[in-house]
Amino acid sequence: MLTFTIGTFAIALNHLLLISALMLATLVGWRVAKRGGENPESVLFSLFLLGLLAARVSFVLMYWSYYSDDWVEMVDLRDGGFLAWPGIITLILGSLVYGWRRPALRKPLSAGVVTGLLFWGMTSLSLSVYEKGTRLPDITLRNANGEVVQLADYQGGPLVINLWATWCPPCRREMPVLENAQRMRPDVTFLFVNQAESMQSVSTYLATQGLNLDNVLFDASGRLGQAVGSMALPTTLFYQADGRLINSHLGELSDASLARAMEPFDNTQTRKPTCLASATC
Repeated sequence: MLTFTIGTFAIALNHLLLISALMLATLVGWRVAKRGGENPESVLFSLFLLGLLAARVSFVLMYWSYYSDDWVEMVDLRDGGFLAWPGIITLILGSLVYGWRRPALRKPLSAGVVTGLLFWGMTSLSLSVYEKGTRLPDITLRNANGEVVQLADYQGGPLVINLWATWCPPCRREMPVLENAQRMRPDVTFLFVNQAESMQSVSTYLATQGLNLDNVLFDASGRLGQAVGSMALPTTLFYQADGRLINSHLGELSDASLARAMEPFDNTQTRKPTCLASATC
């Protein structure tokens, strides 16, 4: 399960865990403050934002080559580009500064920060272990010729699967990014699995946008999204040659966030899968 969905609302589980950690930290800090001390609620929220800022700035600096020509993308948080450790270090240092300046905050703030970090760390680790134990679903799809193909036909090399639809704005915005990555990384197989749209409408859209995608597949009933536990679009999945999930991304990808997600493929010495007669490459 990659997302938590209620009706039309969907949120990535890792984002939900982060918000839950902040709420738990605030609750614990408030409870400790009732026994003596200052309520750290506003300080915890400020530190949370400061940590996010540090995590984002660190990510932009690390992948500066992708952002140097487009300053707008630096502040576009929709790509999910954050580095956790700089954010954590900044949050801890900020807590120490607040505690030094305001003694009444020390115990409630410390309790809240420690509780929040422990909760986030343990649950994030558990989610990561669960995700990496997930295998490529054994389902059938249809290719652009209307032929039935097995998803397993594409196993045997690094594999990126993008779940998308033409009515989805972030799907449309990220499509040129994925098309460029497909061209730059011939060692990786990219599958563009359309969700519940007709072949004609998808073909028309790709033609009008001038998009050249190698492997466009069709999932009329959305079974792949159900199988991987993500009904939100766009969802991008990253599989090793043995069919094991190593990464996932909910939402729009930028050049930088896609490059980071594909880093595990850089040291992979495996062949790109040879498509069977039933598959179109």
